[in-house]
Amino acid sequence: MRLASISVDLDSLPHYCRIHGLPESLLDERARTLVHAVAVPRFRELLDGLGAPGTFFAIGEDLESDPGAAAGMRAAHEAGIEVASHSHAHDYALTRRGLPAIREDLARADAAILAATGVRPEGFRAPGYTLNADLYAATAEQGYRYGSSAFPAAPYYAAKAAVMGALALVGRPSRSVLDTPRVLLAPRVPYRPDPSRPYQRGSGAVLELPMAVTPGVRFPFIGTFATTLPLSALRAAWRACRKDAFFNFELHGVDVLDATDGIPPELVRQQRDLRVSAARKLERLREVFGWLKAECDVVTLRDAAGRLSTSL
Repeated sequence: MRLASISVDLDSLPHYCRIHGLPESLLDERARTLVHAVAVPRFRELLDGLGAPGTFFAIGEDLESDPGAAAGMRAAHEAGIEVASHSHAHDYALTRRGLPAIREDLARADAAILAATGVRPEGFRAPGYTLNADLYAATAEQGYRYGSSAFPAAPYYAAKAAVMGALALVGRPSRSVLDTPRVLLAPRVPYRPDPSRPYQRGSGAVLELPMAVTPGVRFPFIGTFATTLPLSALRAAWRACRKDAFFNFELHGVDVLDATDGIPPELVRQQRDLRVSAARKLERLREVFGWLKAECDVVTLRDAAGRLSTSL
């Protein structure tokens, strides 16, 4: 059978304020912990219903500052969910910090995940999906089995550039970072990167598992679109990927949240998918998860990397 993985980036709401150029003071204490306190249990329920494991990409500083988040990751690990690294501070400009600072960030994230779960992470996803030679070198030094940062989605890249430009024009610049256009030429299937040019094939030690995009136009098949697109469009994107030996379905914690969960209206206005009810999004995700279960062997990204590494 084809392989598939379901992964969830546990970006807390302060990071969305940074993306949209909003003050983090909009968030009360509950809002700051919503992803771990509310979204993680919802994803746990979805995965339990599927009867398959998933991968949670946790941010180290969240586990250090929120005992509930650390406890939640320990419980997830004990239930068979992989807990991987999404960096320590989720610094969108991490690739610009230089190798020593990157090493420190990744090491701190590993230590936080180890303290929470009892095991070191074996996988990494870059903040904002942005990868370069320094960050790839640091992932190799940390001994990760795989990375899952490449996102060669042309429509996503164009939309991100447009939004960042618009925010700059209104004097509310985003703290996100636009990746090099070379990412658009990255392989859309698992590959071993060139360590000096990680969006190209090479012989790097850390296997790269790109997030799902369709052939041709490279339309992204990620949680934001899966929960908001018309079902017919989503089915067409799924059918377009059916020849792929591996399907990497990436989501975020906010993909199962909505405005009624206590998210400030200022953020809801900017993050439009939050206007869709959580109930509707959960229903859609149950259906998509069902597609994966029916046609694929759904495994953690760690296990997918183990199976795919011998063929690459």
